[in-house]
Amino acid sequence: MQRTTEPLLALQGVTKRFGSLVAVSEASLDIMPGEVHCILGENGAGKSTLCNLIFGVHVPDKGEMRFRGEIYRPTGPSDALVSGIAMVHQHFSLVHDMTVVDNVILGQQRGLVNTRAWVRRLERLANDYGFALDPYAKIDDLSVGERERVEIIKCLIREPRLFVLDEPTAVLLPDEIAALLDICRRVANGGAAVVLVTHKLAEIKKAADRVTVLRGGRVVARSARPAEEIDALVRAMIQGDVKSLDKSAASTLGVGEPERVRTTAAPSETPTPEAVQIDGLTVIDNQGVTRLDHFTLAIGPGEIVGVAGVEGNGQSELAAALSGMVEPASGRVFLGDTETTHLSPRQITAAGIGVVPEDRHAVGCVVEMSVAENIFLNRLDAFTRFGFLRRKELIEAAGDLMKRFDVRAAAPEIAFSALSGGNQQKAVLAREITLPKLAFLIAAQPTRGLDVGAVAAVYGHIRAACERGAAVLLISSELDELIAVADRIVVLYRGRIMGNCAADPSERESIGAMMAGQAR
Repeated sequence: MQRTTEPLLALQGVTKRFGSLVAVSEASLDIMPGEVHCILGENGAGKSTLCNLIFGVHVPDKGEMRFRGEIYRPTGPSDALVSGIAMVHQHFSLVHDMTVVDNVILGQQRGLVNTRAWVRRLERLANDYGFALDPYAKIDDLSVGERERVEIIKCLIREPRLFVLDEPTAVLLPDEIAALLDICRRVANGGAAVVLVTHKLAEIKKAADRVTVLRGGRVVARSARPAEEIDALVRAMIQGDVKSLDKSAASTLGVGEPERVRTTAAPSETPTPEAVQIDGLTVIDNQGVTRLDHFTLAIGPGEIVGVAGVEGNGQSELAAALSGMVEPASGRVFLGDTETTHLSPRQITAAGIGVVPEDRHAVGCVVEMSVAENIFLNRLDAFTRFGFLRRKELIEAAGDLMKRFDVRAAAPEIAFSALSGGNQQKAVLAREITLPKLAFLIAAQPTRGLDVGAVAAVYGHIRAACERGAAVLLISSELDELIAVADRIVVLYRGRIMGNCAADPSERESIGAMMAGQAR
């Protein structure tokens, strides 16, 4: 469609500080009607802060914003919504004990509510955009991917003029990602504009009309031909060459073909005892629905086993049961000769099992505590004496880990909530992967929301743990990621293992069929 020359949203010299930290510095950009404008940058580059300025979560310290030609000074998200700006946040803003339809209605109508009419609207919109949702399901009972769909539908039902999405595809599967990018294009073709924050280069190639690159809070590059200038954009983002990155990161982000990045050792004459044995593990939810059905798997020391499957097919329940967050209905789990089936999360940590959860905010951290306290949350007693915390030693040790895992923060003492989503993820990984005597690492979506450099670093740390003898169960919605990193892959469908195969690009079609419920 023909686009106007006047920007829908214009930012001029916008700056935002948090204490001594300059999160966004002198940022200027125009968002045009009818375009999908991607924001690219490393973790902590200021992307989320920029989105939150647009949506009224933060107020700029300096600079000017104009929306539809008028001065735009939102004092909160409600002002943005009234103006016609909707946003899908990196972290969910849903009320967990309410239903899908109640969350959609929330804040949009006062007085008597015709719930059935809202359900019809929701179902019509979900069907139009290919997002299957149960309007009466409670948010607590939904998978992470399903919650993301609720956030998206909640925004789309408002018919916004500007649709801002902060890392929306981090929790979606390939088909869902394709559907979302199609939604972005349809919204733009209708004359509105889309601001899409993403790390995935394949998404930029497919969806972006223009790209703005942030680094250190500043605009460092722009492109009106992003599909042709991907390499230059990545170099601007990370101040380096994407070709120097590990293939695992490149394949995940759409650069080059997936390639094996590690190989298992040649078999020895003497069989190696299994590091982890999972025998018939079954999980039944509060409604009596079987979410995980007789899951059986053995993992050798130094082996990475990937778990593939469409979101909501038992992956979350598998991780929860193995980490002591959910009591299994039946089955047994052994770490070496030690049974861990009914151990508490604290006992599981003490046994040498590290857990990187898929929802770091819900179960992976305490956001009100400092970065240092969160990094050593599972072993703070190592820094106590006579009941008192030896804070200086804690901060020094945390600082060392932050450097090693590239956790970017003003200081170890700041609140964990002040970190970007990607840096929070790296901090959780740092804590779990440095667990003393780590024997088994359960990593659920460990690279969700991470940039190209961070993805490579995460898998470097995971492979280093494998080389020290740790077994790894890698749960990921990124099939390319699993193929590139794992030794073998098992596929979950409706809580059951549909089959398993070597983690090889030639098995992609077979894995896809199993994910759709076709037995191997």
